[in-house]
Amino acid sequence: MSWSGRVGDGFRGGFWARVSRHQLGMLVGMSVIAGLLFGFVELAGKVMEGETSAFDKRLLLALRDPLNPDQPGGPWWLARMARDITSLGSTTILTIVTVATLGFLLLLHKRAAALLVLVSVGGGGTLSTLLKMLFDRARPDLVPHGDQVISASFPSGHAMQSAVVYLTLGALLAQFVEGRRTKAYLLTWAMLLTLVIGSSRVYLGVHWPTDVLAGWSVGAAWAAFCWMIAEWLQRRGAVEQDRPEATAGR
Repeated sequence: MSWSGRVGDGFRGGFWARVSRHQLGMLVGMSVIAGLLFGFVELAGKVMEGETSAFDKRLLLALRDPLNPDQPGGPWWLARMARDITSLGSTTILTIVTVATLGFLLLLHKRAAALLVLVSVGGGGTLSTLLKMLFDRARPDLVPHGDQVISASFPSGHAMQSAVVYLTLGALLAQFVEGRRTKAYLLTWAMLLTLVIGSSRVYLGVHWPTDVLAGWSVGAAWAAFCWMIAEWLQRRGAVEQDRPEATAGR
């Protein structure tokens, strides 16, 4: 092996030896957050300039009955299912889920963790409202709305808030279980709920597709940021450790 090759191997070995698993996770987390926020900013710029109008209209109409665009496409029960699914991202349901989680954490005497969840969800809701006020995009007017709407369109509050709540709670529950498969199962369901709730908003004609993409992006970025903060606080003892291995010896 050449001298340069030995130096390169030594540098890589020394670098990875100095980078802990936690530090690597933080680096990956920050990269993901930066990517999501960059995507949101780029998308918001294109939306405000009208560059996404053709895409939004084409995809929205593709989900309608071609013979009667006033009706959603597919069998009659699909629209009813979409309304049921979309309610999982409503303020009422998300509040109930959050309050139930807070009560669960308080019963386990994890007050700091409960406060963290409250700040994460409350902050996400506030951010969603501010972004809607900032962009003030009109709701789709191509088709009748399949659900009542009262706020601006961009970004989708259902998509963003479901990402904040379900991804945050999925990550929280994953701390209480052992095994990668079990953790992956919980996180997969959290992501699946987020995806189907956002998709239902487009199917019901109450959001442009780009509204939902923006909501997913900034919601996932906010959830990831909150859980990076949680990990940082846990390592310093400011938030109770939730991992099974941390509580087994108590």
